[in-house]
Amino acid sequence: MPLENVRPGDLLPMAERRDAGHALRRLVPRGLHATWQAPSERRDPLDIIIETSRHRISSLLPIRYGRMQQSPFAFLRGSAAVMVADLATTPTSGIWVQSCGDCHLANFGIYAALDGTPIFDVTDFDETLPAPFEWDLKRLAASVAVDARCRQMPERACRDLARDVVAGYRQHMAKLMRLGPLQVWWSRVDVTKELQRIDDAKLRQHELKRLQMAAEAHRKGYRRLLEHRKSGWRIKPQPPLLPPASTPHDNTLEVVARTAFEAYKVSQPEDRGALLDRYQLIDVAFKVVGIGSVGTFCALGLFADRDGATLLLQLKEAQRSVLAPYAAPSAYVNQGQRVVTGQRIMQGEHDIFLGWTQEHGSDQYCYVRQLKDSRLAAVGQRIADAALPYYASLCGTTLARAHARSGDAARIAGYIGSSGAFDAAIAHFAMAYATQVESDWRLFVEAIKAGSIEARCE
Repeated sequence: MPLENVRPGDLLPMAERRDAGHALRRLVPRGLHATWQAPSERRDPLDIIIETSRHRISSLLPIRYGRMQQSPFAFLRGSAAVMVADLATTPTSGIWVQSCGDCHLANFGIYAALDGTPIFDVTDFDETLPAPFEWDLKRLAASVAVDARCRQMPERACRDLARDVVAGYRQHMAKLMRLGPLQVWWSRVDVTKELQRIDDAKLRQHELKRLQMAAEAHRKGYRRLLEHRKSGWRIKPQPPLLPPASTPHDNTLEVVARTAFEAYKVSQPEDRGALLDRYQLIDVAFKVVGIGSVGTFCALGLFADRDGATLLLQLKEAQRSVLAPYAAPSAYVNQGQRVVTGQRIMQGEHDIFLGWTQEHGSDQYCYVRQLKDSRLAAVGQRIADAALPYYASLCGTTLARAHARSGDAARIAGYIGSSGAFDAAIAHFAMAYATQVESDWRLFVEAIKAGSIEARCE
């Protein structure tokens, strides 16, 4: 993605770029980031949520709203557009990066690198676009504060957790600014090494063992999602996977999915095409995806070769980023290409099958990747549950690495400094915004009770 607003250092020496970042404090003091007060002209958050749901599958919207109803943290996950509109009213340093756009605690996770090593990284890029670096960091810190409050942790502990996020980001950015561009680009977060940092020896050994078991299961494939019939391998119908919703008179969805997978294969580079040509699409199922994406078209494709070797690819609809009205429109008309390119920029190691569909005459854009392994993802969630301070810091560290791949680590490090002043400011914002999220969530729940929004529990 052309980073029109991201200029990593203009090729100046590191010390000059760091000083330039430091000088920005005179224009935008770090303490300004601490404040959050809803502007008098703030849009109704429910209007924004309904507006951004307009182009989703209407029959799935009650499921989306039912999930968002469960807690303030679930509401935060499903209301990225609301927070982006709010962030657009806050001060920014003017330092831009390739932004995740929906940066919260649950959009980080564990997956296997090409060599099988479990690594930790940002895992969701549906909203990615160039944007001010503070927006991702503020949303991540606020998500930690909201999640901690949902766990009924004391206010001081919630604030400390938000500070842990920013401290992890600040400290790692200071290290990254001293590395060469290639070192930054190829750096990754090895989960096995990171787990060694957990202070509690019993917890550390327990999570290392779980990680080892999940990694071993991943190497054996996804056979628990498949069943073998006389005709060969098929996707096993089980939540959240659903068989094709086709009838003898209507197989529209299955045709759409198969056509999109074919368009993806045709559009791949020749080396990838040579690999994909060894497989044939043999089954399709549909998937109801996470809170933020419920209502977008999502299909699973099972590919197999003549000897029964299988490959599971997920095709997902990509809509316009929630950042677009407030940051800069994407350089790409194809929103699938926007997502894929943003992921390739931010993620330390990405899936070799990552790509987008190129369909002409259609305004539905999709991207494709291998199916995420829920067993590895579950390890990350358990770590968050058992050691939230460690996990919060890890997310901050990981976000710094992701931002440094496109942005100027020296300018960012120079701006945020080496003290805890920036940490405290963002933590103060996070606590204030957590209160805003809880207020918006209560309005949302009341709207459901009043019948103006239909929500359905699964």
